[in-house]
Amino acid sequence: MRVLVVDDEPQIVRALAINLRARRYEVHTAATGAEALVLAARHPPDVVLLDLGLPDMDGAEVIEGLRGWMNAPIIVLSGRTGGADKVAALDAGADDYVTKPFGMDELMARMRAVSRRALPETGAEQPVVRIGDRRVDLAAHQVLDQAGEEIRLTKTEWELLERLVRHPGKLITQRQLLTEVWGPAYADESGYLRFHFGQLRRKLEADPARPQHLITEPGLGYRFAE
Repeated sequence: MRVLVVDDEPQIVRALAINLRARRYEVHTAATGAEALVLAARHPPDVVLLDLGLPDMDGAEVIEGLRGWMNAPIIVLSGRTGGADKVAALDAGADDYVTKPFGMDELMARMRAVSRRALPETGAEQPVVRIGDRRVDLAAHQVLDQAGEEIRLTKTEWELLERLVRHPGKLITQRQLLTEVWGPAYADESGYLRFHFGQLRRKLEADPARPQHLITEPGLGYRFAE
C-alpha cells in the first residue's frame, strides 16, 4: 500500500515514514500542498495523511484539489482542535481526522478502517453488513435480527443507516447527512440526527447507551464501526 504523508514538520514526517515503512508501506512525503498535488499525480496513493497547516496553502484546498480526480482515503493529521477546522476538512472530502499528538496504533486502525471503506461501493460486492447480530441487507433494504425476523425502520432511519454502512470507518459530517436526507434547508438541524440515531441505536445496538457500531463524533458527525 502506498501512503502519501503531507506535513511541514520534519520530525513528524520522519517518525511516520519510519513507522510506516517498518510495516511494509511504500511512503512518499511532501512538505507543501503544491508538492503533495504533484506527488499524488505521479505516484497515486492508496491513503493520504495530511496536515492542515501547510506553508503554501490550507489543507482543505489540498483536499479539494485531490478530490477533483482521486478517491483514495484522506486522513487529516492536525494540531488544530477547533470543530470548525475539522468540519471544513471533512466537508472538503477528508475521510477522517486525527488530532496531534496521536499514537501509531490509533493511526493504523484509522488507516485500516478508511482503506476498507475505499475498496468497493459496498452495496455491490458485499450487500450484507453486520451490526452485531443484526444483518443489514443493502440490496433488499432490510434489517434482520438473529432469528431472521425483519426489524422495521422508517424511511429516514434507513437512509441514515445506509449512508453510514456503505462507508465503514468514514466520518460523515452532520451537515452532509442533513443535506442529503432532508435537504439544504435543514443543514443546521442537528437535533434531527440525535433523535433518529437514538432510535436506530435502540433498534440495532446491543446496548444503546454504549453504542459499538453507530458512533457519534461530538460536534462533527457520525461513523459506522464494524
